[in-house]
Amino acid sequence: MSDQRQRLLDVAQAEGRLTSVVGAVFDRYGAVWAGGAGDAPGLDGQYRIGSITKTMTAVLVMQARDAGLLDLDDPLSAHLGEVGYGEVTVRHALAHASGMQSEPRGLWWERTRGRDFTSLAAANDGSGRVAGPGEWFHYSNLGYGLLGEVVARRFGAPWRELVNERLLRPLGMRSTSYLPRPGAQPGWSVDHFTGIRVHEPLTETGAMAPAGQLWSTLADLVTWGQVLGGTRPDLLTPETLEEMGRPVQPGYGLGLMLGVHPGGRLVGHDGSMPGFMASLHVDPDSGIGAVVLTNATTGIAPQDLAVSLIEGDPDASEDRPAPWRPTAVLPDDVAGVPGVWFWGNTAYDVRWHNEGLELRLMARGGLLKERFELSGGVLRGVLGYHRGEPLDVVRRPGGSISHLECATFVYTRTPYDPYVDIPGGHPTRLA
Repeated sequence: MSDQRQRLLDVAQAEGRLTSVVGAVFDRYGAVWAGGAGDAPGLDGQYRIGSITKTMTAVLVMQARDAGLLDLDDPLSAHLGEVGYGEVTVRHALAHASGMQSEPRGLWWERTRGRDFTSLAAANDGSGRVAGPGEWFHYSNLGYGLLGEVVARRFGAPWRELVNERLLRPLGMRSTSYLPRPGAQPGWSVDHFTGIRVHEPLTETGAMAPAGQLWSTLADLVTWGQVLGGTRPDLLTPETLEEMGRPVQPGYGLGLMLGVHPGGRLVGHDGSMPGFMASLHVDPDSGIGAVVLTNATTGIAPQDLAVSLIEGDPDASEDRPAPWRPTAVLPDDVAGVPGVWFWGNTAYDVRWHNEGLELRLMARGGLLKERFELSGGVLRGVLGYHRGEPLDVVRRPGGSISHLECATFVYTRTPYDPYVDIPGGHPTRLA
């Protein structure tokens, strides 16, 4: 099983172009397996966890309810006064059933320094509504910004302090923090075509922090997964946890994503912020769950990977792909080549990957069809129909690229480009 789980991470790192990815499987007694791929830091490496933060905000709301400080059917205005979306109930906000807009108005909040609650409320007057309360599921980060202020006012302390005092400290989650600690993993975005990495912005999100601010580690999230699996009735009663896990909308309860795996049901949450993706899901009946953390903006479906770690990989005996290596510098010989190209009407995603040029069929989900590697200034096929043959990058006198050609197969920037002068016209046979 260890080999099966490790292969899942290896494949995710290679195919998702992840600088690092770490994962753990746990039960009610602790971690039973952990691994990593790429430049992985281990159990104690800190990553941004994005919307897994929402599960902690939701637990604070439920604690306030259990303490008699609010009712789930209270309108937000009962706790926040005259604000936009004040008619939305706490329950609907928790379950993303409020009908409010998905994001706060203004600049892209995950990439912009956050404002205080007064500014957030002033900018969101309720006119961005997309549905009536309870009408359908519409994920709303804004709703969790408002919920964070609700619990702050009911408990009489800022959301940031409540998370620390009511959750992290009692649980011993010392490596979970509002801001990254020294040595935390950097967030990366990878250029789709060249494989060159760039740093993603690191922002303090202010009043939107309850929706996705926190940083954590595999070890700490194992602890939090055990809470969601029912191991800490002193923090969250079994009845309240069960209530959170009941569907309010398809696939979502009160602050928890709901799913299934071959062995049963799951509760938890995924998370993403610029440069990071995360997933934490646990079977509340067995207590078995998994955590996945990576420092990449795109590249994997985190929940699918987490569920797969629980079950293992039946193809573990197959060869593992070569680890992905970020591109340091794009060679001059392929400058301008990565991008979308057409062979006739067939679209190819042409990318520079691990020191080679790969042609992937866009109509078939990125299926790898050809690979060329550079040697002595020549791109020569090493995989696919054109193995052994050279790919010519045909340039105009000014240096711009006219087309690509390999054994009469011509690739152009637009389908059947009439402005590309190719002796003999375009080929029509199928690959």
